[in-house]
Amino acid sequence: MSIIDSDAMIRSVGARVFTVPTDGPESDGTLEWDSTTLVLALVEAGGMTGIGYTYADRAAASVIDDTLAAILEGRNALDINGLWLAMLGAVRNLGQSGIAAMAIAALDTALWDLKGKLLGLPVADLLGKARPSIPVYGSGGFTSYDDARLSEQFAGWAADGLFAVKMKIGRDPTDDPRRMAVARAAIGAGPGLFIDANGALSRKQALAVADYAVRDHGVSWFEEPVSSNDLEGLRLVRDRAPAGLAITTGEYGFALWTFRDLLLAGAVDVLQADATRCCGITGFLKAAALAEAHELPLSSHCAPALHLHPCLAALKAVHMEWFHDHVRIERMLFDGAPMPQAGRVATNGEPGLGLSLREADAARFE
Repeated sequence: MSIIDSDAMIRSVGARVFTVPTDGPESDGTLEWDSTTLVLALVEAGGMTGIGYTYADRAAASVIDDTLAAILEGRNALDINGLWLAMLGAVRNLGQSGIAAMAIAALDTALWDLKGKLLGLPVADLLGKARPSIPVYGSGGFTSYDDARLSEQFAGWAADGLFAVKMKIGRDPTDDPRRMAVARAAIGAGPGLFIDANGALSRKQALAVADYAVRDHGVSWFEEPVSSNDLEGLRLVRDRAPAGLAITTGEYGFALWTFRDLLLAGAVDVLQADATRCCGITGFLKAAALAEAHELPLSSHCAPALHLHPCLAALKAVHMEWFHDHVRIERMLFDGAPMPQAGRVATNGEPGLGLSLREADAARFE
């Protein structure tokens, strides 16, 4: 069936919510949690169902069902840019950030998955690959972990060939030097060591951490050393940090202007973006274009099964986050979730995102 012959009218739109307990208590520099909620969007057209998701509160499902479904139903599923603009318009009075942006993100990704299924192509091929595979770095090392758990997780990723691992810091800054030493001992001299403060530190604390982290532990990535809202502080840390230490943020960017402001402020060495927050794959590609315009590398935040396709296409993408929680959930809920080979991931060649919900396993978390 050709593109013209296919029936691409959207017939139904819906959402489902799954809450999955973590495999142990987890915390970072500013937050503690014991479960993760995935909001799944479903869009049906031409006998196919596209799926997309966001990691958000279940309120995002209400925005999908109560506000956005009616905007999409009856329209051409292939017209993703037009549908994206229509969804943004529909949430004007709700605010285009936060929960509304995450609801749009899930639907936009479902539309890309659906388009790939209707046309028989992986999303990465629809977008146009810049590379056949991309490196991933292991991400976990929660502040709630004891030394044994931290070492086991990081040593496992190093043995699997991941080029770097990232740990959370900032909950107890006085203990972070010791924890970094534990992490470095677990991975050895080869892999990179990344740290993420989740905005827990003051400017002066962040500068002190930057100095010893590089000098004593070979850290090469410092994520959210101060609040991502503190653009001047980020720029200060970036300017004064030791050579070879990348200052990064962007995961809390919901709207395009967030990325614009980070880049205009000179606040980052690497821009991060999260398609489950920044209005989907369409929004992620816009952030990627800004990174390209500013000649800065791009990295995705969390949700590796979803980010794989746009990261293979984005010209400045350098790697993806292999986040422990989301890797675990995506393997539990979906068939087709990617698996690293020698530290890199590639698509499975199936149409769309290459994912299908494993109903029997998913139902117990609904």
